[in-house]
Amino acid sequence: MLFRILGHLRIREELELRSPLRRAILTALLLRPGRPVGMTELAELLWDDPPSSALANLRSHFTGLRRDLDRAQPGLSRRITTCRGSQSGYRIEAGPNEIDLPTFVDASRQGRNLLARGELDGAIAILEGAVTLWRGPFGQDLPVTRWFDAHATGLRNGRLDTYEDLFTALLMAGRTEMLSYRIETVVAEAPYRQRLWELLAAVYCVQGDAVSALSVLNRCRAVLVEDLGLDVPPSVEAMRGAALTWDSEEALRLITRAPLARS
Repeated sequence: MLFRILGHLRIREELELRSPLRRAILTALLLRPGRPVGMTELAELLWDDPPSSALANLRSHFTGLRRDLDRAQPGLSRRITTCRGSQSGYRIEAGPNEIDLPTFVDASRQGRNLLARGELDGAIAILEGAVTLWRGPFGQDLPVTRWFDAHATGLRNGRLDTYEDLFTALLMAGRTEMLSYRIETVVAEAPYRQRLWELLAAVYCVQGDAVSALSVLNRCRAVLVEDLGLDVPPSVEAMRGAALTWDSEEALRLITRAPLARS
């Protein structure tokens, strides 16, 4: 993998750019590989309120970025080309197999399709590979701007979707060892994801631990009702019914019945 942006930005695994602005510039280009990004647009991506010196600063940082790329791999700076015309700018040439984000998106889609077809072992293998591409939250070392924040939110949701698909496949395959722990770690990061709570309760139901399942659902209820002011969804109530009647098969049916509608 030549460029990694799912977490701290890395070039060829080991090189980390010291300049936050250069990291932001390279990330912005890598989010749109092969497509030109104009100087004015770059300034608006990197600053919510661009300073008057923005364009001059960008040109200076592109010079430094090219040096950084050549330090990672001689000649790598040639991947960045200058675009001229009505709006000058830059683009980076990188194939989908050279950037971790397209690899993640493709693996997530493949894994989901396998899950929908009931090919659980294949789905698990591919989805495990997809989530391991992440080395930390996206954008934590980038400028806090509206543009990067929107991308961070979208990518975070995509990562959580993939975790939910993976946990579903593991549960359906009966591979529940340490699964409750894995789900708990993601719940701690995203407590408002209802599906995660249902998966966690279902794991305990399948393992015959109705007390833990009910405890999970009580925690879910507190988050949804007290924190968000929402009514308890029917799917959560249905899972509670399965836990109360010690019906592990119904708990599993509730999970597998959930629609796999994301593309």
